[in-house]
Amino acid sequence: MPRQLISTLDRLPLPMKNVLLVLIFGLVGFSCETKKDEPAKPEPITIGDISRSEICRASLDGLSKGDIDSFVGSMADNAVYVFNNGDSLVGKEAITNYWRDRRENVIDKLTFSSDVWLVVNVNEAPSSRVMTGPWVMGWFLAKATYKTGKSMQQWIHTDYHLNNEGKIDRVIQYLDRQSINQAQQSE
Repeated sequence: MPRQLISTLDRLPLPMKNVLLVLIFGLVGFSCETKKDEPAKPEPITIGDISRSEICRASLDGLSKGDIDSFVGSMADNAVYVFNNGDSLVGKEAITNYWRDRRENVIDKLTFSSDVWLVVNVNEAPSSRVMTGPWVMGWFLAKATYKTGKSMQQWIHTDYHLNNEGKIDRVIQYLDRQSINQAQQSE
């Protein structure tokens, strides 16, 4: 404090000093008062509940076993299955027919291992093309033996979107189509 102010305060009678101190502390306390908190806006993307990955793991397990009913059992009727090369299957029936044919007539054995799962909640979509809600991302090593006798192995990344009922309504799968095509060709 400046020296003049201190000497002025020293000359004040004690009751005045007490009133002045109460006034100063009151003003400081009032100025430090925080505004009422508005409800916190959620972050655009947050880490989700890992238990949501179980529905996707179970679906993948059904595909591995060739149990297509189990594979599609957790999918919504309007589910869309998209491959990274642009092909897509629209509707649970189309997904069922495609994978049933592949498992019965093309793929002899299919296993997934070394899987890693991450769940994120998209609370605010960055564009209209991104669906809000929970997304489950899975990375796994796929090994397939085809009816041709050839096999292939590759890392696959798959994104699953879950709707409000907890059903899979979007699957986006990233894989190397070339290694699959080579393994399917007979010699």
